[in-house]
Amino acid sequence: MRYEGTVYRPPSEAESLLIQATIGCPHNKCTFCPMYKGQRFKVRPVEDIKADLLSARNHYHEHLPAIRSLFFPDGNTIILKTDQLVDIFEYSHELFPWLQRITVYGSAKYAGKKGPEDFRRLRAAGLKRIHMGMESGDDAVLELLCKGADSEAVIRAGSAIKAADIELSEYYLVGAGGKELSHDHALNSARTVSAFSPDFLRLRTLVPVPGTPLYHDYRSGKFVPLTPHQALQEIGLLIANANCQQTMVTSDHVSNYWNIAGMLPYEREPMLKEIKRALAVDESRFRPADPTRL
Repeated sequence: MRYEGTVYRPPSEAESLLIQATIGCPHNKCTFCPMYKGQRFKVRPVEDIKADLLSARNHYHEHLPAIRSLFFPDGNTIILKTDQLVDIFEYSHELFPWLQRITVYGSAKYAGKKGPEDFRRLRAAGLKRIHMGMESGDDAVLELLCKGADSEAVIRAGSAIKAADIELSEYYLVGAGGKELSHDHALNSARTVSAFSPDFLRLRTLVPVPGTPLYHDYRSGKFVPLTPHQALQEIGLLIANANCQQTMVTSDHVSNYWNIAGMLPYEREPMLKEIKRALAVDESRFRPADPTRL
């Protein structure tokens, strides 16, 4: 198995076998994101990907039943041609008989380039989950973040993925609009995810990272991040207005101030109650908005 550069994966893929299908990210313009900077994007040849799969099979040959999940980094692996992905996924199942789940990253910008038939073929070949960094469902915030897609593109892509019976992990970036856009960020994101009810709504709290354009705006005073209490209030506004069906809200990331988790719509009130409990904690007990100033 060969890896190039820093390989990133979602926390929920901690037990997955990682096989690089792309190097870097084809968009790589998000103002908040430090990943893949200085790395030229490329798609690895299918034969190289299959060679790494075979190498992994040979390495784990005595423990094949343990390989149940397979994640293909790097950024936006969904950009590969559907025929290429089907070939890779089917080969993966040949090599790993106990494989239960194949997952990839796929933003709305690139997932939206595939049609319903593409997603049906990918599902039939074994693709079970797509991780999509929506970040926001508010167009002004999406433009601020330079995501390369608007809320309608998020809805189209999310709806097509769900229609193909592929699990969708959607990511919400708490505080992405700063203080100025926090209210619209939460309400319009609730509207957006309500249109297609992702299987997971994974919370990530914005942390200004040195070297990113958003960090520069933060240090110059152009972007004002949320305080811990404001971030929790934003999450409460999102949860109170998200009319999703069977959507699991999770806080599975170290960036978050509090563990808010539950199934919408059934556990909406317990989550709001937990946020109220967190708001009773003095802000001095939370990490600062900029951890580099500790």
